[in-house]
Amino acid sequence: MIVATAGHVDHGKTALVKALTGVDTDRLPQEKARGISIDLGFAYVTTPAGRTLGFVDVPGHERFVRNMLAGVCAIDAVLLVVAADDGVMPQTREHLAIVDLLGVTRGLVVISKIDSVPPERVAEVRAGAAALVASTGLAGAPVVEVSSLTGAGIDALRAWLDAADDAHVGTHAQHRGLRYAVDRSFSVAGSGTVVTGTVFQGAVAVGDRLFLAPAGREVRVRGVQKAGVAADRAQAGERCALNLAGVDREHVGRGQWVVEHGATTARIDCRLRVLADAAQPLRHGTSVHLHVGTADVQARVAIARGGSIAPGDSGAVQLLCDAPVSVVTGDRFIVRDPSAMHTLGGGVVIDPFPPERRVPREVRARQLDAMARLTPERALPALLAASPAGVDLAHFGRAFNVDDAWRDELVRDAGAIVFGRTKPWALPAESVDALKNAVVVTLARFHAETPQAPGLELRALRRAVAPALSEETFDRVLRTAAAELGIEIVGSIARRTTHVATANRADERLWQQVKPRLLEAGFRGQLLRDLAEDVRVREPVLSDFMHRKAASGEVVRVTPTRFYPREVLAQLAALATAMAEEAPDHTFIAAQFRDRTQVNRTLAIEILECLDRLGITQRVGDARKIRKDFVPLLGDARAPSPPGDRASPRTGRRPSNSSPA
Repeated sequence: MIVATAGHVDHGKTALVKALTGVDTDRLPQEKARGISIDLGFAYVTTPAGRTLGFVDVPGHERFVRNMLAGVCAIDAVLLVVAADDGVMPQTREHLAIVDLLGVTRGLVVISKIDSVPPERVAEVRAGAAALVASTGLAGAPVVEVSSLTGAGIDALRAWLDAADDAHVGTHAQHRGLRYAVDRSFSVAGSGTVVTGTVFQGAVAVGDRLFLAPAGREVRVRGVQKAGVAADRAQAGERCALNLAGVDREHVGRGQWVVEHGATTARIDCRLRVLADAAQPLRHGTSVHLHVGTADVQARVAIARGGSIAPGDSGAVQLLCDAPVSVVTGDRFIVRDPSAMHTLGGGVVIDPFPPERRVPREVRARQLDAMARLTPERALPALLAASPAGVDLAHFGRAFNVDDAWRDELVRDAGAIVFGRTKPWALPAESVDALKNAVVVTLARFHAETPQAPGLELRALRRAVAPALSEETFDRVLRTAAAELGIEIVGSIARRTTHVATANRADERLWQQVKPRLLEAGFRGQLLRDLAEDVRVREPVLSDFMHRKAASGEVVRVTPTRFYPREVLAQLAALATAMAEEAPDHTFIAAQFRDRTQVNRTLAIEILECLDRLGITQRVGDARKIRKDFVPLLGDARAPSPPGDRASPRTGRRPSNSSPA
């Protein structure tokens, strides 16, 4: 358990820690000379149960609140120290407000220096301190009267600390990535860079390769120490020192994190409470000092519709930071005024990675309400219900700092279905079922209303059945379920597999005119403009018809203006196969293909390029080889015999028509 002191300057916090641990936490020469704490001090003591109790002694002077904030960012309990001679003072109030904003609810009020005043003064200060904490998370906290000089009350204080430590349940380290807040750094001869700090989440072990955030520098853990003793690892809720390789002392210090994943942000969606004694409302656009972890960065407060938050009230805000910070959902923070003289309020991080695209206000409000549950197991089901476009699981994992295995377990427990591997998205199973049904119904209706259309554009289909779903997620769902739903996706359109775009009387009549002419043209084919003139149809109408026929597979588009019946292209593919089989190296060149088909060179190359696109042939330098059998794609066919030969090399059978040309 980690315990911090809090209270006004010269109220005996350092002397109290020394009486409990025997350690003088004032280590700096300036502190010795001035008799006050300037920076954080640390001490440890072993409890009767054999556990280590860590103390963070914070400075009480108003000029060093920044240092105080770095010390109380990850504590389990607080000792609010009030001197019996001075009573409640300004920094008593500010320190109490800070630990309350940070959500600290376990603590003790310590009335110090009782040896310096009469008992009635002690009673007066005791009553004032109890009244002060009554409106905070420390309401009803025990009050202990002590004298660090005489030792009075110290045993009672130790007894409370031992009992609190016995009852303390440490932060769960499993399933979370490491987050370690650095509060001090220095160099040790023979070891190099050493940092001290607190493990917020996860665990760290010797040999781990990690990152400094927000810098992004990779480091390796050479050693771990807890309470000055070498250890193999440290976990959430413990203070420790880390010996880091890969970084110089000047490049790491207070305000940085040692983390497993280096994600940082400059925009944070939060819930913020303004102190009741604030001088004025917190307005949109206000500049503040943001204290989170041990970091202190400049930020601006953004409030929806340019609003404000009155003293004593809470509201949703977005903090726009001047520099990147490392935060996760649930982190507590403090904001102070631009001069760093007054604490304005504080709150909790809801979403450290707000969406870059605009989300409808009501949807975003529900998403933030879901994430405000602050634990991943409670937040995910609510987030799924609040997110019509599904949940980006990579974003969710980063926001809550959970590992992929636990995240996926939570998804299964929530009854959601995951789409995608590199960028996984989760949708509730009932939403997926509803989407599938809507797709089938919409496509059936579209085909009935527009039978000549080859299919429905994917964008139009998404707008019709799932406008809130992103294009990427919709595409993933559709492609995953295509076979199950009996649909196929060709390019940018979707259609039922049973749909034939030309299954209507007008198209059938046109096809009966077009097909004989295409078959008669043979290998030479016929340009659309000439074919349109022959059948007396406008060329754009015929072009649309032929492209729909190509979608159904009855013809193959060789060029945008030339189509071949599938059986004719099958004969050309059979000829290419036969030519390759005849050659010692199983290849042939375009000139040979031109001579065998008796078409011009340009058309021969266009036909071969079409076969390349279909994967039947493959170009190798100036030659071509057969890549796969054409029959499954185009149907069986026989190649025309070469001049002077009456048998087909492919089948050995005499063709009924030696050349369709």
